[in-house]
Amino acid sequence: MLTPSAVANAKPQAKPCKLRDERGLYLLVQPTGARLFRMDYRRPGTGKRNTLALGVFPDVSLKQARERRDTARKLLADGIDPASKRQAERSADAESFEAIAREWHGKHSAKWTESYATNLLRRLEVNVFPYIGNRPIAGLLAPDILAVLRRIEARGVIETAHRVHQYIALVFRYAVATGRATADPTPALRGAIPTANKVHFASIKEPAKVGQLLRDLDAYAGHPVTRAALQLAPLVFTRPGELRHAEWQEIDLDKAEWRIPAHKMKMKAPHIVPLSTHVVAILRELEPLTGRGQYVFPSLHSSRRCMSENTVNVALRRMGYDGQTMTGHGFRSMASTLLNEQGWNRDAIERQLAHAERDAVRAAYNYAEHLPERRRMMQAWSDYLDGLRIGADVVPIRKGA
Repeated sequence: MLTPSAVANAKPQAKPCKLRDERGLYLLVQPTGARLFRMDYRRPGTGKRNTLALGVFPDVSLKQARERRDTARKLLADGIDPASKRQAERSADAESFEAIAREWHGKHSAKWTESYATNLLRRLEVNVFPYIGNRPIAGLLAPDILAVLRRIEARGVIETAHRVHQYIALVFRYAVATGRATADPTPALRGAIPTANKVHFASIKEPAKVGQLLRDLDAYAGHPVTRAALQLAPLVFTRPGELRHAEWQEIDLDKAEWRIPAHKMKMKAPHIVPLSTHVVAILRELEPLTGRGQYVFPSLHSSRRCMSENTVNVALRRMGYDGQTMTGHGFRSMASTLLNEQGWNRDAIERQLAHAERDAVRAAYNYAEHLPERRRMMQAWSDYLDGLRIGADVVPIRKGA
């Protein structure tokens, strides 16, 4: 019979040797020095000899090995093969919803932005995995998914519930495609969660208030890189993330053009931003400060990272614009509203905003659509804002002006 000291002091031999305990348990000492707890038994039904691994010393103590042996013997008394049961459990773990969701996430995250990939996985970890993560995906039914979504709905975050529904559907589609599930139960849940009230980003659209906002941006007394980002935000129509990730290599000041690669865009299609003379002037002034690095707007803490996603909104708060008045994303809504009121081609406006294109292939090939008109529109928009900035009684710009 083994003792803890005998296990700890077991010496390797030229060949593997067994130090026996009792009731089938023994310590297998390998020539390499590895000490392995094993148990010999006969399979129920067939009577064939088999060996069950119970752990490696010192990760597993003699006491723990004996407990595992006793658990295995109880299974054998009930006619259950402990090795087969363990294999079945491992197979179930490998095909659990969480395992497959993480596999799906790992295969697709490279084509997403880092923040999107992180937020998506975090939503699953918080809202889904604790409830159905360890269950085999093939056994999950629509009511199981609905129970998960109802928990989210009960917290009052309806938009999150709909997003999680979409993520679960994508995981199921992946499971079906890879042979781990036979059907996707999520389509049956359409309409089960109430529609979320669409929340629009706060934005200033009254011309006089826009003029005051522009004067406040010019007077911003913080870091000059942040000030430049604030001044450019109303002029380029990009999403805040696209602006802060801008790189100097994407910008041609001589051609007055910023070409954003597809992987940085929400819709994964390349995008052209014509630069007005106002934008070019701001960038030329900024170039001596950040032009030697990668990012146009680097982090204040490291030039190897771009500006924080909160920088613009925090700066707006410091100037007195709270989240219900103006946001970094609100500059897009400002431009869209006023340009549409002033008669510009709606398609040109939508293309410049890089809004969703129903046909992904068309989006990839038509990123330069309406480009001459967009160039005129972007310059006219900058001229219009210049007039508002000085408080002039500006005559609205017109299509084709």
